[in-house]
Amino acid sequence: MGRWRPPRPKSSAYITAAGARALKDELRELWKVERPKVTEVVHEAAKNGDRSENGDYIYGKKRLREIDSRVRFLTKRLESLTIVDRLPDDQSRVLFGAWVTLEDDNGKERCYQIVGPDEFDVSAGKISMDSPLAQAMLKKQVDDEIMVHGAETEQVYYISAIEYKPYA
Repeated sequence: MGRWRPPRPKSSAYITAAGARALKDELRELWKVERPKVTEVVHEAAKNGDRSENGDYIYGKKRLREIDSRVRFLTKRLESLTIVDRLPDDQSRVLFGAWVTLEDDNGKERCYQIVGPDEFDVSAGKISMDSPLAQAMLKKQVDDEIMVHGAETEQVYYISAIEYKPYA
C-alpha cells in the first residue's frame, strides 16, 4: 500500500503552444525511447535468476514505475490543458503570455513572461500565472504599481513595459 499524500492544489489549465510542444515531446521521449530501453534492461536482468539481489532488475522496475507515473500525469494533464496560441485583443494590459518589464524602487529592471504552471522557469524569465508576482501583475497596465507580499517583506514594483511576441 502506498503512502497517502494530500491532493495537489488546483493549478491553472493554460499553457502556451511552446509549452504544450515541450510536454508532448517529453511524453513521446518517455514512452517511445526511454521506457523500451528500461524494459529491455529489466527483461535481461530477469533472465539472470535471483531477482531479490539483482540491482539492474530492482532499479529497472523502480524506474519503470517512475516513467509510468509521469506518463499517466502528462497524458491526463495534456487532455485538461487549454493551449493559448493567439495574442489577446487588449495588449495594453498584462494577460497570459505577456512579457512584462518590472522596475523596483532601486531602478533595477527585470523582465518576465507569464506562462502556465507546467512551463515556468524563473532562470529563463518565465513565471507561472499562479505565482504571487504574476497574480499581482495580471490586468495591470504600464506605469501601474504592484505590491508583492512575501513571507516577511512587501516588495513594490512598477510596470515599465508590456510586450506580446507572436506565437511560433
